[in-house]
Amino acid sequence: MAEKRDYYEVLGVAKNASADEIKHAYKKLAIKYHPDKNPGDKEAEEKFKEAAEAYEVLSDSKKRAQYDQFGHAMPGAGGAGGFGGFGGFEDIFSQFGDIFGGGFGGFRSSRSGGRQGPPRGQDLQIKIALSYKEILSGATKKVRLKRYAPCTECAGKGGEGVKTCPTCHGTGTIRHVTRSFFQMVSETTCSDCGGTGEVIAKPCAHCHGEGRILEEETISIKIPLGISEGQYLKLRGEGHCGPRGGASGDLLVIIAEKTDDFYTREGDDLHCSIDIPVYKLALGGTQRIPTLDGSEVSIKIAAGTQPGAIFRLKGQGLPQLNGGSNSRGNLFVEAKAFIPTDLSSKEKDLYKQLSEIRKDKDTAKDDSLLEKVKGLFS
Repeated sequence: MAEKRDYYEVLGVAKNASADEIKHAYKKLAIKYHPDKNPGDKEAEEKFKEAAEAYEVLSDSKKRAQYDQFGHAMPGAGGAGGFGGFGGFEDIFSQFGDIFGGGFGGFRSSRSGGRQGPPRGQDLQIKIALSYKEILSGATKKVRLKRYAPCTECAGKGGEGVKTCPTCHGTGTIRHVTRSFFQMVSETTCSDCGGTGEVIAKPCAHCHGEGRILEEETISIKIPLGISEGQYLKLRGEGHCGPRGGASGDLLVIIAEKTDDFYTREGDDLHCSIDIPVYKLALGGTQRIPTLDGSEVSIKIAAGTQPGAIFRLKGQGLPQLNGGSNSRGNLFVEAKAFIPTDLSSKEKDLYKQLSEIRKDKDTAKDDSLLEKVKGLFS
């Protein structure tokens, strides 16, 4: 399957294009690739549909914002990667016919049978916040959802006594004819039967003929390890169920990350800082470092290590999504000098002795720095 083109590229507009520029660009393309002007041309037909799909997203401020953030992986995208999708040219015209001031001429619906069956339920979207430890190991989260479920009183049928819809006469659609300089014939879903072509003679008293009721339910969601902020899971069939036996929509689980008190994240790597006693930085030694999985590792501190030095602990970061627990990033530890504030009398005496020993060397160092700075202004 060919990769979907960027919607801005399809319409030939810049990413900061105004609503009027987007509308004008779409109108120009729709006229160029209209089926009446290109009979039997499959390439023109596909370009016509591609332009309509791009306009549907970019003309809606909310959808456009989602597309700018997620691209074709935006929440609410259709199964083939596009947003929504059209059942035929008549659906395109029902969405966009208003921008042509009367529509195109001579177009007739190519849909056969008319009746669509029960409509699909709407998608749901929730956000789940994860700790770095949950991202490291994966998690199973229980969430409480309020969503439409099949009515238990009528088994989702909506009632008894199914009969042909008197409004659309069983076709499931209503035909609209618009005449102006051009003529357009389009079809829209019948609002009385929802496209099924049938209505209920004796609606269920519990669901009022909908075949579904709003319920609260707790479900478990398995989160894969290595996922990150802004990514999402698409659980098919876990959204609202459709009316009168219609298919269920999907559940989109948007991932967020909890702020950690010790670690920060950069890609699959983790960063932290740790206080190391001054004597250990000067003389050298070992330092214990806590890791995300609850264990600890020891690092070697070389004599004369300066504050700000970075130590890398290989494989102690976060795992890659779908890469398994063996594909972890690294942990970078910044050394900070720990200056004690609760010195005992003996410790103070030792620091005083050290200051006397270091006095001449430190004075010489200060003098060298001052001379260097003075030289900048001479």
